Amino acid sequence: MIELIKQPWHWAIAGIMIGLTVPTLLILGNKTFGISSSLRHICAACIPANLSYFKYDWKREAWNLFFVFGVLLGGVIASQFLSNPNEIVISENTISDLKALGITSFSDLMPADIFSVENIFTAKGLFFFVFGGLLVGFGTRYAGGCTSGHAIMGLSNLQLPSLIATISFMVGGFIMTHLFMPFIFKLF
Repeated sequence: MIELIKQPWHWAIAGIMIGLTVPTLLILGNKTFGISSSLRHICAACIPANLSYFKYDWKREAWNLFFVFGVLLGGVIASQFLSNPNEIVISENTISDLKALGITSFSDLMPADIFSVENIFTAKGLFFFVFGGLLVGFGTRYAGGCTSGHAIMGLSNLQLPSLIATISFMVGGFIMTHLFMPFIFKLF
């Protein structure tokens, strides 16, 4: 059984399992799925601030914190005990596109030229980790949720704002990848 779990699965299986999360949460208590809201719950529980944004009954949403903890724990278990021992295969087209941007080394599907411990305290690290993180945080708050919340939960509930947010995430990703990333990599 463990060997079956360790093998790569077709992407549709994960899609179906994620898709089944939505009706399960709705049936179990009319709960909505979203990861970014857990940060708000943690701040409301731990930081005694007098901000109206954090003044709500966060204990009603404590299930979300357990859900996020389960996601993290599942990731740790999978990476430590269920990882596929075979080398990860990356498309030759992807490798050549990344090399054209100056990314030449990879570590577990992550471009090591960007995401490495050595880069944390460099200008490149400051830009990608700090500035990029601030942009992601701002975008998540401005859009009223993260990509998973809008694309998985919002679209399945036929919410127009989630459709607009998901389209915006995708368009922004394409623009960033094809127009801005080549320019940014030339700077660093």
